Amino acid sequence: MTIDLVVFDMAGTTVHDKNEVQSCFEAALVKSGLEIPAERILALQGWSKRRVFQLLWTEHLGQGHPEIEKKVDETYALFREVLENHYKTHPVIPQPFAEDLFKNLKQKGIKIGLTTGFYREVTDLILQQLNWDKGLNSDYIAEGESIIDVSVCSDDVKNGRPAPDMIQLAMEKLDLKDPKRVINIGDTPSDLQSGKAADVGISLGVVNGTHSRDQLMVFENDGLLRDLSELTDYIDTQASIVV
Repeated sequence: MTIDLVVFDMAGTTVHDKNEVQSCFEAALVKSGLEIPAERILALQGWSKRRVFQLLWTEHLGQGHPEIEKKVDETYALFREVLENHYKTHPVIPQPFAEDLFKNLKQKGIKIGLTTGFYREVTDLILQQLNWDKGLNSDYIAEGESIIDVSVCSDDVKNGRPAPDMIQLAMEKLDLKDPKRVINIGDTPSDLQSGKAADVGISLGVVNGTHSRDQLMVFENDGLLRDLSELTDYIDTQASIVV
C-alpha cells in the first residue's frame, strides 16, 4: 500500500478533549429544556453538531412535529454560544504525539488532512490557538510551509459524518483520486464509519479520546491504537511508503 494522505479527526484525536464538547452539548440541551442521557450524546460525537440536535429533537417530539426546526434553531444557537465561549476562554492543547506525528508524516511525503464535525468558526478558533492555521490559504489548503495540508469542517459539505463527504472533499482539495491510498483515523464510531463509507485503504481508531476500546471495537475498523504514537510504527509495518 502506498499512502498519499492521512485524514485525522480533531477533538479527541489530534486535539485534547476530555468530555468538554459533550459538556457543551449537555449545557445547551438543559438550557433548552431537553435532558438527554450522557451515553446518547456520546454516541453522536463526531457528527455535524446541528444534525445532532435535529436527531435528538426528532426523537423527543416525534417525526414531523411542527416545533422541531424551531427547537433545533434555539438549541443550536445556545450550543454555539457555549462552545465558542469555551474555546475562547480555555487553552487548546494538542493530543500527545500529534505534532511529532505530523512532522514524521511530512518527512515521509504523506499529506495531512484534518476533518471535524465543528462548524468553521470553532474550527478556526482551534486551528489559530494551536498555530495549525499557519500557511493555509482562504480555501484552507496549505501554501508553503504548514503543519497540515488541508482543513475540512462540517460547513464545507452537504453531509457530515458518518457520511464520507469530508474525507472525499479533503482528497479533492489535494487532487488525490484513490481512496485506497488514504488512512482515516479518529476516536468515535462516526469517524470509523465515515472511513469505511469513503472506502479508504485503512480506517483506524484511537482509544485515548472520547471512546474506549470496548466502545469502538464493535464498529468495523482496521485497527484500534492506544494513541497516536502507534501510528508511525503501524504505517511502517503495514504499508510500503513511496515518497
